Amino acid sequence: MKTKRVIVEKYDPAWQQDFEKIKIEITAALEGLFIAVEHVGSTAVEGLSAKPIIDIDVVIEKEELLDKVIERLHRVGYIHEGNLGIEGREAFCYENKPFLKEHHLYVCAKSSQELHRHITFRDYLRSHPEAVKEYSRVKEEGARRYSDDITGYIAFKSECIQKIYMLCGLVGKHQTESA
Repeated sequence: MKTKRVIVEKYDPAWQQDFEKIKIEITAALEGLFIAVEHVGSTAVEGLSAKPIIDIDVVIEKEELLDKVIERLHRVGYIHEGNLGIEGREAFCYENKPFLKEHHLYVCAKSSQELHRHITFRDYLRSHPEAVKEYSRVKEEGARRYSDDITGYIAFKSECIQKIYMLCGLVGKHQTESA
């Protein structure tokens, strides 16, 4: 689900509860097929301004389980979209889930570089409040400048993201919209 209008909000503690509600549905659907369900992206970092969309990575042991995961998620309304050009991450969209907060769902094998990037970036921000403050400022300014231009918004915040990547040892890794 590509973002059409860029809206960045101050951190909302309800985002953690929203994640937990989504996680309940996913864990029930994927019983026995996953290792973890991770809340990633900006809504997973206390104090960080974010687009109010929950990013979730379902971690599986190995890619060979993907067909079973796709089938089980399909049963509860998720549609496999492929990797959308990012290796190591399979994306899913959905329809008719008004009872859940808007979210992006990804499935990654535990060895995925993309999963590693998501977790490392999230954990760095969780332990560096000064980076959260700066990144929030940049995201809010980007949303004001590029409210109708997701590509411009992503470009605007890319220098800040690259700086954080450098600080947490992720220099040279692929940037995505979810960051």
